[in-house]
Amino acid sequence: MTVENNQSLKLEIELVPQTCFYSNVRKVVSDSKWDNIRKKAYREAGYRCSICGADEQLHCHEIWSYDDENHIQHLEGFQALCENCHMIKHTGFSMHTEKGKEIFDQDELIEHFCDINECSRDDFFKHKEEAFDTWSESSKQEWDQPWMDRLKEK
Repeated sequence: MTVENNQSLKLEIELVPQTCFYSNVRKVVSDSKWDNIRKKAYREAGYRCSICGADEQLHCHEIWSYDDENHIQHLEGFQALCENCHMIKHTGFSMHTEKGKEIFDQDELIEHFCDINECSRDDFFKHKEEAFDTWSESSKQEWDQPWMDRLKEK
């Protein structure tokens, strides 16, 4: 998506299809393997958020791509993110579940998105609507997850 001035977004909402909920690397690998993965992501990002550069506590975000034709979810890698950037990525949780609404300040997250992307609140809501439209369509499919077997084998 681009905003009104045709600039690409640095921070985007990434919604995992509902049929892939609770399928993630952290649940497939051992705690020690997950620690190695996340610490590598933090180190590679210079212990800063890879989107906004914040040097606060980091989260390890899984980067996914989707082959819509063959219904395959691909694990592309990992990304070190601050909490605000991570919760924008997971807007479905942070803004649309009771738990997320209790924990996170919605206006603060929207402001963070707008600051990072140099855009308006209207741009945020347009992007969010597009992300949820895509999510709604992708959630109608069952997704093959070959990454899961590869990680279990290691």
